[in-house]
Amino acid sequence: MTRFSFLLIGFISFLSFGQNIIPRPESIEFRQGVFMLNSKTIIKADENSFEAQFLQKYIHENSGLKLTINKNAKSENCITLNYALSPKLSVTKDSSGKRSSFKSNGEEYMLLVNTSEISITGVGNAGVFYGIQTLLQLLPLERKDEVEIPCLIISDQPKFQWRGMHLDVSRHFFDTEFIKKYIDFLAQYKMNTFHWHLTDDQGWRIEIKKYPKLTEIGAWRNGSMVGHYRDQTFDNKKYGGFYTQEEIKEVVAYAKERHITVVPEIEMPGHALAALAAYPEYSCTGGPFEVGKTWGVLDDVFCPKDETFTFLENILSEVIVLFPSEYIHIGGDECPKTRWKSCSFCQKRMKDEKLKDEHELQSYFIQRIEKFVNSKGRKIIGWDEILEGGLAPNAAVMSWRGTEGGIAAAKEKHFAVMSPGSHCYFDHYQGEPANEPLAFGGYTTLEKVYSYNPIPTELNEAESAYILGGQANLWTEYIETPTQVEYMLFPRLTAIAEVVWGTSNPQNYKAFEDRVVHHMKAWKQKNINFSKAIYQVVSDIAVQNNQIYYALKGINESGIRFTTNGSEPKADSKAYTSPIQIDKSCTIKSAYFEAGQAKSTTISQTFYITKSSGKSISLKYEPSKTYGKDGASTLVDGVKGDLLRFGKNWLGFSGRDVEATIDFGSTTSFEKVSLNTFNGESSWIYLPREIQFLVSDDGISFSLIKTVLQEQIAKQKGVVVESFSKTKAKYLKVIAKNYGIIPDGKPGAGNAAWLFMDEISVE
Repeated sequence: MTRFSFLLIGFISFLSFGQNIIPRPESIEFRQGVFMLNSKTIIKADENSFEAQFLQKYIHENSGLKLTINKNAKSENCITLNYALSPKLSVTKDSSGKRSSFKSNGEEYMLLVNTSEISITGVGNAGVFYGIQTLLQLLPLERKDEVEIPCLIISDQPKFQWRGMHLDVSRHFFDTEFIKKYIDFLAQYKMNTFHWHLTDDQGWRIEIKKYPKLTEIGAWRNGSMVGHYRDQTFDNKKYGGFYTQEEIKEVVAYAKERHITVVPEIEMPGHALAALAAYPEYSCTGGPFEVGKTWGVLDDVFCPKDETFTFLENILSEVIVLFPSEYIHIGGDECPKTRWKSCSFCQKRMKDEKLKDEHELQSYFIQRIEKFVNSKGRKIIGWDEILEGGLAPNAAVMSWRGTEGGIAAAKEKHFAVMSPGSHCYFDHYQGEPANEPLAFGGYTTLEKVYSYNPIPTELNEAESAYILGGQANLWTEYIETPTQVEYMLFPRLTAIAEVVWGTSNPQNYKAFEDRVVHHMKAWKQKNINFSKAIYQVVSDIAVQNNQIYYALKGINESGIRFTTNGSEPKADSKAYTSPIQIDKSCTIKSAYFEAGQAKSTTISQTFYITKSSGKSISLKYEPSKTYGKDGASTLVDGVKGDLLRFGKNWLGFSGRDVEATIDFGSTTSFEKVSLNTFNGESSWIYLPREIQFLVSDDGISFSLIKTVLQEQIAKQKGVVVESFSKTKAKYLKVIAKNYGIIPDGKPGAGNAAWLFMDEISVE
């Protein structure tokens, strides 16, 4: 009976171990018995097979076992690699849950483990490679002379053909050794596309033989921003770097072996200042220019004259030779029209080509580049701004400003890759912003990434077929080192990997999180710098029935301790059991404890309770999905947004006014209203043109009691505190007028401004 118990425990352990695979396989079935991996195990495959050599090297480096590769070995203890799996139709589900199919892309595999053999069979080399990656996740972390692997059968294939991860090397540069390491990270989790952002205003990173000044001048800037954009602080250190064409070839070959396609991005017509610093004749003004030191969007862009197109076509000719990818990314985003509007050549070109505005001029630019790229047997993909003014005939769209770009592309029968900032921007905070390294902003947790579905519900089954897949992006304005890249990538890479593999299930997030915890042990062993935000206590604020509740959660909620007087929590502080009701101003501090020891940093939340706190509130216009987690209640939840880290507690409105109406429930007297707006012009966030305060007794007829103009808002740095003679009303309406279309000369010129607002406090 005791022996049976041990066997049962062992089988359950294997079962648990096998279920730690990320991304989760489509099908996994455990069987009785184990395969014994030891020094006698033979890898049955061609000796020149990269997959066989990869497997051999990994096992040696991680377990110490030296396995022999022998295609013709007759052994009862072997790992066999087969490339003979018959392709089948991949059964998937669209956004409505209906089953649909598309042909296998050579990535399908079957992993069969029995007591004498491990068999990995794929439709192609990619399938075999993915089977190997799954097998490697079954191996223990400890070095052993003999390793037990549970008998099982896994049948697996991806849902999406574009499973991408991006890296910006323009704002901060990373050498080829780290780029290879980054590719290894992607390969481990079966990602198949590396989007390499090689050019931008702040640096040109790819050698072009015909134009040597691109790297002699364009690859180097005379200083960088220090701290956040709003600080406007710079150092004077020369900064830069670039990749030679030989290094590019090396990276592309390295990725190809790991079944990853490298998609290069050469930005145009905007984000071009580094190129124009080297060759100013391709601008509208003729320069001179310096490589950008400031983050954000800069006004000088490529001028759409024939010489410019020749310049860019020559560049792309060299790029296309280096990168065999089907798609070449040409950027197309955030192109200010300031220079074009004042450029006599641009205005003449618009007239000659019968273009009604500068947006159509951008479309003309993109379509002309597309014709050239198509003539080389390739296709273009660009950020969703390439939709403006008309989409190029064969272009694919990368949807980043939400899902609307991807939806519009799919409805026009163009392919799209979904990469919305709300879920897929890894330069956003992943834990409580106050406890995280400085980041761009936003708040994108592991759970939020895992909740994403690349197929928008607005698309029908036929339209959904145009969604190639999804991608996460890592912009590096605030990421200076490889270790910081790793921190922002892990563990969120695992979430996007499972999302685009097609086996994620947000309802089972906790089970996914448990698998991530297991992987963290391997990352620690390999000295990968990963975020431990999932161990941190995470807060959530809810407003229900005129009452504010503060909820805490963590990896094990029974270990959360908190205080309400601002003191540091200890192991014997009050245990968290349910959401905390907030009745008065206070500071709550909380942390997670195990065995009497703090396992997380302390998070702190101060509540400012006023007459508006917890009251019913409505908005005329809804905030952005990226910056609008709790909707209208965010403005009356007692929490003021952090002016230094606009992560969680702000509402963001793109091109819309804020019109908020608070219902006090009964006639209420007050004499002061305060709120914060946010000024972050580099991110197209502008102070409102004016703010109006109105009151009503019936919620229908409102009377204006005060207007604050932008000049005064700016003097107060966005912190608005307005006093009145004592006023009585049942309703208070606050209208903040959006800045509108951003004018020329300002970051984001020609685009709708963002308006950010936080807590409306009434006293």
